Amino acid sequence: MDQLSPQDAQFLYMETGNNLTHVTSVVVYDPSTVPRGKVVRFKEIIAHVEERLHMSPLLKRRLVRVPMELDYPYWAEDEFFDLEYHLRHGRLPEPGDWRQFCIHMARYHSRPLDMHRPLWEMFVVEGLDNIPGLPRGGYAIATKIHHAAVDGASMMRFFGALADKDTKGTPLLPLDVVPPKPSPQPSLLEMARRATSNNLRSPLGITDAVMRAAPGLYQAVENSLKSRKEEKHSVPETRFNRNISPHKMFDATVFPLADLKAVRPAVPGCTINDVVLAICSGALRKYLLHHRELPQEPLVAWVPINARPGGASDTDAPGNNITAMTTPIFTDEADPLARLRAIMESTRMSKEAKSGLSARLMTDLTQHIPAVTQVLASRLIIQSGVAGKTCNLFVSNVPGPQEPQYMNGARVWGSFGLAPLGDGMGLFIATPSYDGKISFNVISTREIMPDIRFFIECLEDALAELKQAALPEKKKPARRKSSPRKAPAKKKPVSRKKAVAKKKARNTRGRGR
Repeated sequence: MDQLSPQDAQFLYMETGNNLTHVTSVVVYDPSTVPRGKVVRFKEIIAHVEERLHMSPLLKRRLVRVPMELDYPYWAEDEFFDLEYHLRHGRLPEPGDWRQFCIHMARYHSRPLDMHRPLWEMFVVEGLDNIPGLPRGGYAIATKIHHAAVDGASMMRFFGALADKDTKGTPLLPLDVVPPKPSPQPSLLEMARRATSNNLRSPLGITDAVMRAAPGLYQAVENSLKSRKEEKHSVPETRFNRNISPHKMFDATVFPLADLKAVRPAVPGCTINDVVLAICSGALRKYLLHHRELPQEPLVAWVPINARPGGASDTDAPGNNITAMTTPIFTDEADPLARLRAIMESTRMSKEAKSGLSARLMTDLTQHIPAVTQVLASRLIIQSGVAGKTCNLFVSNVPGPQEPQYMNGARVWGSFGLAPLGDGMGLFIATPSYDGKISFNVISTREIMPDIRFFIECLEDALAELKQAALPEKKKPARRKSSPRKAPAKKKPVSRKKAVAKKKARNTRGRGR
């Protein structure tokens, strides 16, 4: 029996009508690479997905809830699985520009999944011809997957299973993978037996998690005693800490990954993730200054961290294996390089568990809380708005493949991503990267960020500001020191006698002809 982990189930229990906990990945394809004589039609996309169904166990499994939520749900094979139910087709409304694309994707992301079927679906969108920068004749495939089934790393594996490495259709991953064993639906007796065992084991797991966190807790207390005089960063109240509505907003911009890498030498030791946070920080500073809402305290970001050890078997596993850290992003600092330097120091300390310990400990403890307790705790968290007291926004940086990928001969041009929000945390910035590009995807609601296009401009300005500050000052060509001009030498006075002689000589020239 395949049972959801406590961390997976948490995304189910926190879902409400306004807070849907699925993710939407939007991949744009360039059909100009399709071999001559072939055309990518909707039926070819269906056939391609059908060929790869065995590569990912989540494609044909549905949820089975335990009565009264006495234990975490199970995965079971969907005996009525219908592939064509999960794939749909449409066209971008007129005028088919970037704004319509963003509106269309936001509306699609705002609709819930059918929780009685496998928790994913795909939407093929055509009509992208009027969007500058996107390939002519291109199309997008928006894939919606519930967060209970995937995290960032396992989602990359999911899309890798569907991808090819050339236009000939050579699979990116070998297709001779042994299909996972079918997951039968557990009986009521089996669920009751396991629920009793899991609930008895939970207190031991919680104790173990606390004991493992004890060295970090001790270090955190010691550091706090040593730094009493240092400024403490509290979470300021902002417009992003309001309750969210069902009216989602989405917009994005794409940068060359080389632009972010060019900033790193200016602050030795910083990572791409630090540069991402610095860009978000600079944009938020400009945006809130424009609205006269910039708090004196720095905004705090919640940053998920991949907790997978890196082994192939663990990477292939579906579900979630993440932890998190909270870090100030120093929106109170005007200088972009000083801001990046402060972010680098803060994230380094968080990763070493010297700060941001509460977020990491909280995600570790949820692995051992009984199902009933977690259901109640999740609902309490939503109703109390405690999330808004922990941070101001989410920032998630998921590195993607840097080599070109294909599907049905069409090359992947780029990708965008839409993530879930939560009451009290109404801003999510996701930054997936692919093939030398990184996209900054902004998800909010109409009430919180009605001028989302202006915020995109703030992101673009923030990167330009960082690049300008990071570039070494150009050596100006040395100005040639002009030597002072010498005053003309004074002519010696000529005697009258000599002057008369010269005049006679001039007058007598040529008289002998």
